[in-house]
Amino acid sequence: MATTDLAAWPHLYSEGSGPVLLMLHGTGSSESQIAGLAEQLDPSAAVLAPRGRVSENGATRWFRRRAEGVFDVDDVIVRAAELARFVGWAATEYGLLERPLTAVGFSNGANIALALAIQHPTTLSRAIAFSGMYPLGDRDITTDLTATSVLLLNGRDDQMAPAASVDRLETQLKAHGSRVERVTRAGGHGITEGELAAAQGWLGRTL
Repeated sequence: MATTDLAAWPHLYSEGSGPVLLMLHGTGSSESQIAGLAEQLDPSAAVLAPRGRVSENGATRWFRRRAEGVFDVDDVIVRAAELARFVGWAATEYGLLERPLTAVGFSNGANIALALAIQHPTTLSRAIAFSGMYPLGDRDITTDLTATSVLLLNGRDDQMAPAASVDRLETQLKAHGSRVERVTRAGGHGITEGELAAAQGWLGRTL
């Protein structure tokens, strides 16, 4: 992907004195909608919010899927690599190279955040995944994640991110050295006030 293509990637950036939050929206959402979540997590944060570049019947996504919960894993890997290159470009463009970066994603955004952390741990070493699941299908993780920290926040009855997939995610992350915290609540897909509080606390501890 050429530098001109990276510069043309639709995104928002707002400066702040705190940590840099890479905000990743869910299916059918946008960079402007997910950027508002950063204010709730840390009002001092700098916010980088790109737009997913896959369209599913007009709904914006980060990667293709074959059915609900069945991801096109080859596309996940390609799109995570593209996002890693964009993050690298943005870090240089906005002077973020020496500042800590944390990805915050919801649903499909959580899944691409996890894929980015798994496939490109030198680009992203911290991720907060709201209603995310294992993004690599039946493939195992092969990267060293000893420098990676991940917070998983899921509803126990979430049919869009089933507990079995989250179990596999947690097991795979830990097996490859990642520090993982998992918060499971009653209910389904979404973000609760309790999860926001947990994410705020986790940010403070890991940064």
